[in-house]
Amino acid sequence: MRLFLNHRYGDVTKCAYNRSVHSTTNYSPFEIVYDFNPLTPLDLIPLPVDKRVSLDGTQKAQVVKDLHANIWQQIEKKNEQYAYKANKG
Repeated sequence: MRLFLNHRYGDVTKCAYNRSVHSTTNYSPFEIVYDFNPLTPLDLIPLPVDKRVSLDGTQKAQVVKDLHANIWQQIEKKNEQYAYKANKG
């Protein structure tokens, strides 16, 4: 089924998957990488340079590092929950 969907609707399914929030991280794959979750493919069109919110690379890097630290904590928490449930019985 996945091969059929990927062949026929590849871009749509990739976009839908990359926008879906994962239960372990509480973030979408796209949000983990780019720090925002696009609502539509039109959100991916680059803005003109004069319309961007911030061009400060250091600040953006810090935001992404903080996001990744938060995601790492979330993954550790889920792993502990999974281990607890697996070792319960």
